[in-house]
Amino acid sequence: MDISVDLDAPAIALSICAHPDDTEFGAGATLAKWAAQGTRICHVVCTDGSKGTWDPNADITQLISTRANEQAAAQRILGGTGSDVWFLGAVDGELENSAVLRRELVALVRTIRPDVIFGHDPWKRYRLHPDHRAAGFLTIDAIVAARDTFFFPELGLTPHRAHTLLLFEADEADHFEDVAESLPTKVEALLAHTSQLRSTMFINDPAAPEEARRFADETRRHAADAALDARRRAADAARKGITPHPGVAAIELAEAFKRMRVD
Repeated sequence: MDISVDLDAPAIALSICAHPDDTEFGAGATLAKWAAQGTRICHVVCTDGSKGTWDPNADITQLISTRANEQAAAQRILGGTGSDVWFLGAVDGELENSAVLRRELVALVRTIRPDVIFGHDPWKRYRLHPDHRAAGFLTIDAIVAARDTFFFPELGLTPHRAHTLLLFEADEADHFEDVAESLPTKVEALLAHTSQLRSTMFINDPAAPEEARRFADETRRHAADAALDARRRAADAARKGITPHPGVAAIELAEAFKRMRVD
């Protein structure tokens, strides 16, 4: 498999994810890197995040509001405005690739007009969470509909064709972004999702700096593993006579994606 490394920073990048914090886990460092280079970064969150707690006595209405505020804060940390965040509002755990949600997403894609779109890889084997799978298919189907004239003409919006789709949590990654400089920003953005510290990041005491350091170290190890995978894939390609990307050898920390052309 041939691989690619480091796209040029696009004018506009849109990440479509199932839950608040999914984008930060999947593409946070890449978005932070691009935002520092002038990219407008945008988020769409498909669900309301209402299942995101282990507390059986939680106020769900408050949780939904909290998670929306956390997402806006995380987006600002990555380099966004905090206002370029949209929620489709599906109930957490019950997301479906429905025509209603697809229409809403098409409207957003045609309005935002991103050059690059991020989303969940819906074909990832042994995927456990149904929302991630549904969000991936919803994203792909909306990309196709957004680019073609006769899908949802009643919206009155000009069709838009992004040039690249990058799927995070990829089953077979073939694109890697060097994130050595932006990885700390990814960690900071994730820690802004304070309601998820215990259930997602396994930080039991937010006041304990050693727990945040442990999480940062784990995030760095994941990025180092992704960079190692890039180098291994490049070596495999070289053995098959494919000249590897010249930047692969220098990557020490990476985010990994499946790259798909939209056209």
